[in-house]
Amino acid sequence: MGLFSAALTKSALKKAIKKRYITINGIAATTATFIQGGERISLYIPEETTASKTLIFPLKVLFEDDYLAIIHKPGGILVSGNSFKTIANALTQNLSPSTLPDATKPQPVHRLDYATTGILLAGKTSSSIRALNKMFEDKKVAKTYYAVTIGTMDVEGEISTTIDDKPSYSMYTVITSAPSKRFGTLNLVQLDPKTGRRHQLRKHLSSIGNPILGDKEYGTASLILNGKGMYLHAYSLQFVHPFTKKEIILRDDFPERFKKLFPIDTLIK
Repeated sequence: MGLFSAALTKSALKKAIKKRYITINGIAATTATFIQGGERISLYIPEETTASKTLIFPLKVLFEDDYLAIIHKPGGILVSGNSFKTIANALTQNLSPSTLPDATKPQPVHRLDYATTGILLAGKTSSSIRALNKMFEDKKVAKTYYAVTIGTMDVEGEISTTIDDKPSYSMYTVITSAPSKRFGTLNLVQLDPKTGRRHQLRKHLSSIGNPILGDKEYGTASLILNGKGMYLHAYSLQFVHPFTKKEIILRDDFPERFKKLFPIDTLIK
């Protein structure tokens, strides 16, 4: 039981089997191996012997303890993936090692798009990563975003569509609007996603004719903004810490480009 509780995910177990790190009675296991009961199952991961590059990428840490960390994600970097420059690869150098027995390499437990800025949650132990992933699955983490959108909007509304054959829901509230010579109207919008589909907020706002300023993928071709980034910011996270049971409410300050468009400090408290 200890072997499997130490594994982060099913995919991690599959990778370990594929790399022949798991043996049953001394013989390398496969995904077709059938367990009768009473076998000796071993997990052995060899130490890295080849030199690897180290990503030097300072991150702003908003909160950290032995279980988890919350950081600010800048725009223009992937959270994870096969690229060398990712938030996942930069976490170790920016966070203090956990002192707990199941400490592991810090791992983001949700995603923000490449161009999105804002608050990001990572686990520092195997049990914390599993618990946080479960909390996201069970919708026990409240996320609030802000975006700058183009065009006239209702003051508030709910957007409900199907994304990747799955239902998706987002709530929005227009905080303020301002006339724009180029874009007609720009809005500062609070967004509360109730599901977590890929590109959900971007797709939802585009579907009602109010794309996010700077969104090159879902925006209107004639209104594409180059060189300023996308105006979507993950502002806050709220959840109950899975181990200390304390309520965590954290906010991440707006990028300067938002403040140049709207008096953020007087609008958002």
